[in-house]
Amino acid sequence: MTQKKFIFHYKNVRWARGRHETYLCFVVKRRIGPDSLSFDFGHLRNRSGCHVELLFLRHLGALCPGLSASSVDGARLCYSVTWFCSWSPCSKCAQQLAHFLSQTPNLRLRIFVSRLYFCDEEDSVEREGLRHLKRAGVQISVMTYKDFFYCWQTFVARRERSFKAWDGLHENSVRLVRKLNRILQPCETEDLRDVFALLGL
Repeated sequence: MTQKKFIFHYKNVRWARGRHETYLCFVVKRRIGPDSLSFDFGHLRNRSGCHVELLFLRHLGALCPGLSASSVDGARLCYSVTWFCSWSPCSKCAQQLAHFLSQTPNLRLRIFVSRLYFCDEEDSVEREGLRHLKRAGVQISVMTYKDFFYCWQTFVARRERSFKAWDGLHENSVRLVRKLNRILQPCETEDLRDVFALLGL
């Protein structure tokens, strides 16, 4: 990925105008036994009306050979996939991902996002999609400086140029971390509101 594309699409700004594409940088780790680990990495973007998360699933057979099969000695191959996405998944992609993961228990998925997709409204279906992913066992986090730095080192054609944080990177990460935490733990907050209402507070 070029430096310009990475900075434009991954910049965690509050108002992300003109960023209609979603980029997904991925790392796939394959563990056969306690001492055997291999990995692959790359990046994708949405194409021809297909969201990038579903595009990744189309490539999964090539990235994770034998995902649904066992190895020669009968042990099941285990895969760990990490995504660094410019936007969080929409509700439809979240549902399809959760369904796919329920069919493949030997695949573990972690998602780091630069920005949250249409999650401003309290009753947003996109918020429910993220909660659906969490219930499916997906670890969802907001990208921080170290994640942007890792992506820069791993996925960007940087030509020896070091990563430089843009203005507001840390503040925006902190704001988005708080927002994501509120989205993923709404039940606990609602329970507290009920308790306070009962106490007349």
